[in-house]
Amino acid sequence: MKHIPVNPAALPTPSGYSHGTLAGNTLHLGGQTALDADMKIVPGGVVEQFRQAFGNVLTTLREAGGLPEDLVSVTIYLTDIPDYQAHGKEIGRVWRELAGPVYPAMAGIGCTALWQPEAVIEILGVAVIPEERLVRPSR
Repeated sequence: MKHIPVNPAALPTPSGYSHGTLAGNTLHLGGQTALDADMKIVPGGVVEQFRQAFGNVLTTLREAGGLPEDLVSVTIYLTDIPDYQAHGKEIGRVWRELAGPVYPAMAGIGCTALWQPEAVIEILGVAVIPEERLVRPSR
């Protein structure tokens, strides 16, 4: 099975990684922090960073023809679990705004730091995209 990188033009150009890797009709979504188009972490805390990071995940998903309901697994890495929990209702509203009432298998994992020092959240996932919607990017 050939693995195809998925790198949307709307996201920062990757160097040494891919935003996603398509294997058959399974899309492995690489970890996304809250980087904006200028390669800067968005300000404002965990809710705003969640919005940007999850939006980046969904941008990669859509590039391959996927929809939020195709997500089968999401992992969220957090540098401050109590802060995330304190903002859980707001984060839930952002999730529903971006993805609707779709809830795949999920895990939240605490960590001491992420790649960018100002990042407080990183999100990765796995999606299975039906063949009739699947878009295989050209390499």
